[in-house]
Amino acid sequence: MISKLGQVMLYVNNQDEAVKFWTEKVGFQVISEEDNGEGMRWIEIAPSKESETNIILHNKEFVAKMSPELNLGTPSLMFFTEDLEGLYGKLTEENVTVGEMVHMPSGKVFNFADGEKNYFAVMEM
Repeated sequence: MISKLGQVMLYVNNQDEAVKFWTEKVGFQVISEEDNGEGMRWIEIAPSKESETNIILHNKEFVAKMSPELNLGTPSLMFFTEDLEGLYGKLTEENVTVGEMVHMPSGKVFNFADGEKNYFAVMEM
């Protein structure tokens, strides 16, 4: 029986730029980084070391060659925060593309884009 979601694979064109975006602009941490020496490199990032679900940044081009049957599209991710306005302000100051803040039945939410124009959403807890 499945007990939790542990990792989300995010396939990116430039892993170094993706790490910079997530750590410098969004405030995530690098949890681990692995390189098998044969071109397969993956970087595990998360909001904190205690996070239950982490994101693994994979090189999209390499994975496409190794496993052409995989769907390499960006997953639709919803993040949660206790300070939505603070995060919105921080991302705006960092020149991150952010969408308008919207009031949903479940709370306030906005979206933001990484450097590769992949969009993610964040909602106030």
